[in-house]
Amino acid sequence: MAFLVDRPVRGRLGAATLRRLDRRVRRMVRAAGLAEPAPAGPDLELEVTTRLTDDATIRELNRAYRGRDRPTDVLAFSQREGEGGDLHPHLLGDIVISLETAARQARRGLEREVLFLAAHGLCHLLGHDHKTDAEEAEMNRRMGALLRESARAGPVRPA
Repeated sequence: MAFLVDRPVRGRLGAATLRRLDRRVRRMVRAAGLAEPAPAGPDLELEVTTRLTDDATIRELNRAYRGRDRPTDVLAFSQREGEGGDLHPHLLGDIVISLETAARQARRGLEREVLFLAAHGLCHLLGHDHKTDAEEAEMNRRMGALLRESARAGPVRPA
């Protein structure tokens, strides 16, 4: 598990906030792993990289991989999709969050917005989507469980 902060957005969040975000995202990933069916279940920790970046970088990624020439708040790049996606089921992929877009969207604080976007990206890596109302409801349920677990103290529970 890696938590990366790109140079252009360093300093936007304090060191204590970054440590909390890292800890809470790690807890979400662990909780998701505990809820996963074997072989990526409790015996094998899921791996996710979370990257905080700026609008320019996420715009380039959005254009290159989704054909959309604009910044977005979060992108999720799954390692489980495509040819060979089942070779290492514990490797979920990458979550990329634009800190600039998150700051514009944040209604209850930037830290909460980043956690929300991390949970959203993690749900996509776990195979959830929101193309239909039913899919969106299930994804929102899972995001809520992950966010609640990330805020708890004590041993990590499946979420």
